[in-house]
Amino acid sequence: AIQQVMKSREILGISNPQTLAHVLTAGVQSSLNDPRLVISYEPSTLDTSQQASAFTNLTHKELLVQLQQNIHHEVLEGDVGYLRVDDIPGQEELSELGGFLVDQVWKQLLGTSALVLDLRHCTGGRVSGIPYVISYLHPGNTVVHVDTIYDRPSNTTTEIWTLPKVLGERYSAEKDVVVLTSGRTGGVAEDIAYILKQMRRAIVVGERTEGGALDLQKLRIGQSNFFLTVPVSRSLGPLGGGGQTWEGSGVLPCVGTPAEHALEKALAILTLRRALPGVVLRLQEALRDYYTLVDRVPALLRHLASMDFSAVVSEEDLVTKLNAGLQTVSEDPRLLVRAAAPREPSSGPEAGTDDALAAAPEVPSSEAAREALVDSVFQVSVLPGNVGYLRFDRFADASVIRTL
Repeated sequence: AIQQVMKSREILGISNPQTLAHVLTAGVQSSLNDPRLVISYEPSTLDTSQQASAFTNLTHKELLVQLQQNIHHEVLEGDVGYLRVDDIPGQEELSELGGFLVDQVWKQLLGTSALVLDLRHCTGGRVSGIPYVISYLHPGNTVVHVDTIYDRPSNTTTEIWTLPKVLGERYSAEKDVVVLTSGRTGGVAEDIAYILKQMRRAIVVGERTEGGALDLQKLRIGQSNFFLTVPVSRSLGPLGGGGQTWEGSGVLPCVGTPAEHALEKALAILTLRRALPGVVLRLQEALRDYYTLVDRVPALLRHLASMDFSAVVSEEDLVTKLNAGLQTVSEDPRLLVRAAAPREPSSGPEAGTDDALAAAPEVPSSEAAREALVDSVFQVSVLPGNVGYLRFDRFADASVIRTL
């Protein structure tokens, strides 16, 4: 494509360097359908090697300050741990400051009932930090191969595995983890969200991520002030299957919602999931005490005890899953779970038909009102052929019928 443009010589007529950079960017992006490729004109940009060395030469105190700026934590209402990470630290930083992170951050979150990992503002980080984040959320009895990274400049591949040991303790596998994402979530943060989702260790809530790259480098073009920003590393994604990864397309959330509402949505999901054991227990008790097909109860109780609710993120999910399981095991379509619609405390029995049936209506004192009540319940007429027709849609309590 570049050779064809050069042959046409039209591009040589562009005198403004910024305009030329925009034209070149549009050309390479459309040719490869890859928005990560950018050509820029930056007369004042430092050499990228100088920028890299400036980062690696940070003192211990400077690294600590940087870490404190990029990591925030607190315990929210409902005993939910909240960890916001705006830049994924690398192995060097974690090796030097891991003790501080465990003592000052991680220990405050270990005892919580669930964890929210907020990556909405995380636009990247270091690849070497991936196994650390994953390992603290993965049970330690197995070591798992979570990704393979191909590096183009060195033409090498590096396998990423969870760590056999971590400093401090891992987060319990029995507790829920939610990852928050936005359209700005990029690079290493996307890989972490993708891995946790594929491992079924976390529920991803928010927006589809950027679809960036693990390592974007800005390369000077010759001796000019033009630069090419290009992805130089690629995730081969062993957990995705078929070689599919998040690069270019982004990570699709389990529950889509605008980024600004993602935390609120996550807390609602965690509230529902916190109630799941109690719901299952009450359902088991109801089946044990009331279900008339007694011989099917043991199988139903075993099925409920073994059900996997890891993908349940709403009342609709829960109702659908319970009904599918219970009706399949019992072979009884009458066995039905429903979510009760919320109602005002003062709504009374008229709020729903079931409530009206459950509670006997109060019999009016006046004759006219009693006749109106009867007319509202019973439909009576004489059909052609002198055929009597009586229709009533619900049975009243015996005491009400005697009164009427």
